[in-house]
Amino acid sequence: MENPETPVLELREVVKRYGPGASVGPVDLVVRHGETIALIGPSGAGKSTLLKLMLGLIAPDAGEVRLMGQRLAGEDPAARRRFGYVVQGGGLFPHLTGAQNVALVARQLGWDRARIAARLAELSALARLPADALRRYPRELSGGQAQRVGLMRALFLDPALLLLDEPLGALDPVTRADLQDDLRAAFRDLEKTVVLVTHDLAEAAFFAPTLVLLEGGRVAQVGTLEALWRTPALPSVSRFVHAHRGLALPGEGAR
Repeated sequence: MENPETPVLELREVVKRYGPGASVGPVDLVVRHGETIALIGPSGAGKSTLLKLMLGLIAPDAGEVRLMGQRLAGEDPAARRRFGYVVQGGGLFPHLTGAQNVALVARQLGWDRARIAARLAELSALARLPADALRRYPRELSGGQAQRVGLMRALFLDPALLLLDEPLGALDPVTRADLQDDLRAAFRDLEKTVVLVTHDLAEAAFFAPTLVLLEGGRVAQVGTLEALWRTPALPSVSRFVHAHRGLALPGEGAR
């Protein structure tokens, strides 16, 4: 039985090198059960590389990544199934319907039709996606519907950890706001452990009480939005936060 005190995800002195002067790390990070954290930072800060390291898509040159206390090493399909992964636009296969995209891995694992249908109905209600949308192909879906299908696919096997890479970046403001509300409600209701990558500081703070600001491949500061604003660890942290015009702190108006 899994120990709830064991972190869902842990990075220990993780380093990834891409040549002279180009690297990520060393990074130490702990994500615990039911926690939502957001990775933020300017372009080139290392967010996408760190996410790939978490997923096991690339291996660190030093240090280790641990999922539920076990080290991620090499190709491990069983470990990969413990991740749910949501990308911008949903990342759907164009030749499959929404339902076929969502249940793809479950079919490969031998789930029967009744079990798949029940899970589809459960997640369709959670994602607030009409049943008829699951019968359509990705080209027939709106951006918001495609993103909801992508969320359902990520949740289908009930993963230990949900990773989201700029999931709402390409959506219009109204659709984005609706999905933000629904995603946050889903995270709360399912008590999921979530790591979110976004450029949008306001969105990061909306989802996550803990923000991890990356700069130059390293962690510049970990804390709440208010902590980053009022007590920045570095001048660059203050510059990054203040660059987001119109940002509202708790209990204050927009700046």
